[in-house]
Amino acid sequence: MKKLILSAVIVLGSLSTFAQSSKVKKVEKIETTTKVVEEKFTEIKSEEVPEPLQVALKAAYPEAVIEKAFVNEKKEFKLEIKNGDQKATVYADANGNWIKK
Repeated sequence: MKKLILSAVIVLGSLSTFAQSSKVKKVEKIETTTKVVEEKFTEIKSEEVPEPLQVALKAAYPEAVIEKAFVNEKKEFKLEIKNGDQKATVYADANGNWIKK
């Protein structure tokens, strides 16, 4: 009888070693938002494009023709140009420095 009780204690003791508590990590969902700010450009005449910008345009694209010109509040210019049979939109400041957008 002692062996039976001792065996039962050993079996129950060994089972309890397998019952371990596990820690659950809570993963929080992080939401990211992207704010897109659309700049307002106002159309201007191509003659109103500053001279330094016209010089920079001719240096970078000798055969380019300004089809449309726009300016925003920061005095950044958006130029829709045609270079041969290709069309492109370029951005620059009043000094002729190119801006990547």
